[in-house]
Amino acid sequence: MLRTIAAVLTACLLWSAPAAASAQLCDEAGARAARDTGVPYAVLRAISLTETGRKRDGQLQPWPWTVNMEGKGTWFDDRATALSYVRAHHAGGARSYDVGCFQINYRWHGNAFASVEEMFDPYRNALYAAQFLKRLYAETGSWAKSAGAYHSRTPQYATRYQARFERILARLSGETPPPVAATPAPASQPARVIAAAQQYPRGATVGLPQSAPRGSLAAVLGLPAGSPILAAPGRPLY
Repeated sequence: MLRTIAAVLTACLLWSAPAAASAQLCDEAGARAARDTGVPYAVLRAISLTETGRKRDGQLQPWPWTVNMEGKGTWFDDRATALSYVRAHHAGGARSYDVGCFQINYRWHGNAFASVEEMFDPYRNALYAAQFLKRLYAETGSWAKSAGAYHSRTPQYATRYQARFERILARLSGETPPPVAATPAPASQPARVIAAAQQYPRGATVGLPQSAPRGSLAAVLGLPAGSPILAAPGRPLY
């Protein structure tokens, strides 16, 4: 019995160290994006937990190697496995899938990134989400309503998502963000012009199918023609 317990404890220790490091990537990316955009860190962390959170050691933690493939959410152990999964399904015709800490949707936002690897990058994923939330806040005047719109423009789905976001946000009160290194943003920004912004009327439902258990970024609505969320010319994801 003692040997069995010792083996289990050893396995847990070996598993938990890299897992904790991976979970921390989303928090660190969110803290950096908060610093660079002015979006509150707690808002970004609540979004990442709403999108990718799962229980670890009794605590809800975000996970950077999360993919929601056309309605099916999966947490992968590492980046390489998640990338392989996305590439295989993309080759098979899949286009509506979310990736990374903030579950950026390929169908609506893939043209904002240079590659699928870039979409998975925690900071670039977080920076895109933060800029999107900032535009939604300018429209709604509320971080909670912005979170709902981040998920969907259909009220019933937005309201359900907003309620979960607010519950998580309330639990984060008083949390201190992780330290952020004083490094400038990369010269090559991750997001490109969002062509999808001009394709959908206000109030349209976009993103994953409505039955999906996890949220998906809606198309950025109401931007002037050719207006970028961040900056830089686009190129195909594949």
